Amino acid sequence: MTALTLSTAGAATLRADALVVGVAKGPKGAIVAAGAEAVDKAFDGKLAGVLDALGASGAEGEVTKLPAPAGLKVPVVLAVGLGPVPEKDESFDEEVLRRAAGAAARALHGSKKAGFALPLEDASAVTAVAEGALLGAYAFTAYQGGEKKAGNGKDSGPKQPLAEVALLGAKPRDKEHKAAAERAAVVAAEVNVARDLVNTPPNDLTPEAFAAVASAAAKENGIKVQVLDEKALVKGAYGGIMGVGKGSENPPRLVKLTYTHPKAEKTLAFVGKGITYDSGGISLKPAGHNETMKCDMAGAAAVFASVVAAAKLGLKVNVTGWLALAENMPSGSATKPGDVLRMYSGKTVEVLNTDAEGRLVLGDALTKASEDNPDAIVDVATLTGAMVLALGDRTFGIMANDDAFRTSIHEIAEEVGESSWPMPLPAELRKTMDSPTADIANMGVRMGGGLVAGLFLQEFVGEGITWAHLDIAGPAFHEGAPHGYTPKGGTGSAVRTLVRLAERTATGDLG
Repeated sequence: MTALTLSTAGAATLRADALVVGVAKGPKGAIVAAGAEAVDKAFDGKLAGVLDALGASGAEGEVTKLPAPAGLKVPVVLAVGLGPVPEKDESFDEEVLRRAAGAAARALHGSKKAGFALPLEDASAVTAVAEGALLGAYAFTAYQGGEKKAGNGKDSGPKQPLAEVALLGAKPRDKEHKAAAERAAVVAAEVNVARDLVNTPPNDLTPEAFAAVASAAAKENGIKVQVLDEKALVKGAYGGIMGVGKGSENPPRLVKLTYTHPKAEKTLAFVGKGITYDSGGISLKPAGHNETMKCDMAGAAAVFASVVAAAKLGLKVNVTGWLALAENMPSGSATKPGDVLRMYSGKTVEVLNTDAEGRLVLGDALTKASEDNPDAIVDVATLTGAMVLALGDRTFGIMANDDAFRTSIHEIAEEVGESSWPMPLPAELRKTMDSPTADIANMGVRMGGGLVAGLFLQEFVGEGITWAHLDIAGPAFHEGAPHGYTPKGGTGSAVRTLVRLAERTATGDLG
């Protein structure tokens, strides 16, 4: 994990491999942003002109490296674009700062230390820059660099992430700045844990292995853990989880993580879909759709990371995490289209498509979570391709049985920089899941499939319990080029939203 410090050094005296400054896009060219005054002075007040000459415009995410002049202790100055200059009396948006810091940190892979002299007007800006830098510095290299270089015996691995981020302009002795940096370090670390899990190959991250990782982290952080193995799942009549997992030689697990605070007045339950590999089962996915299906446990990864973050932050709220873990594979023992499963709730489900498996494991976990009667349940899942078609690959959908709760989660997600959109649960779509054989089918009409899936899940939420469903199928796994603080591969989607929801619940500041 990249180290984070609040440096008392000035930009002109800091010793590091590079110094990051912000540059905004003005009406007549690049404009040096606040925080870079000493750097601009070292350029004789001509830093903006130099950047203009190099073709830099200040556009968001634009990165320009240039040799540092005399007067600075660093060899390189890295200017990162912040986009348009804010209106008068306004400051840069926190997400703009977060993305800029992330882009800079990515560009500095292989460096030991970099100073970040970006605009830090308040503690919120400290959080944004710190988070962005720590998230941007992420790299998944666990499976790289095993070969030895011929002749010298040294490992030939990829460049390692930036080792240390020094925030300039933040005040180490200011309680708000210090708390903001500490919070950012915790949240970023857990987002990166979720990313690691999503990126881990499915031959190594089986349901049993995931449960072991969660158990170890729980014990380290004072979180109670309970793991139901396949025998306990059969005995407990968890027909949904067992129905999905019985086709694999790697049996399923249901993990319960319980964080409690002695002064908590509210309890949240987070439920995560944890399909460690999704082949589609007997309803096999077509060629070209299997390669990234290790990411189908991203919801469970987000839930796990969020519970650990709540514990590390000592939030005054009880948070229970449920990880519904299974591997969906075709075999002679696999569930077949047409089979009927009896869920943990007692409700029967006709399985029309074994590739609609996430809702089956979540159904059992939602019913189990409801037994504790929490104040609210939020499930997180890479649930439907339909949601990606509706919202693209950077925005997750939010459905809920309470409009005010849905609105609150949307506002929280936008606040922390996670793009989301409220989605409806049209009652007329429920009839499309009627089955002549069972209580409900696991499929309905194709159009609006993401909403149909939400309606299915709602059937398994306890009566009177506030519930929301986050379909993160789009943003959970990024297949394109990295951007801002978003890497290629697992993104840790929804962790920051869940953590902020827990914080708001703890302080009673939930709309």
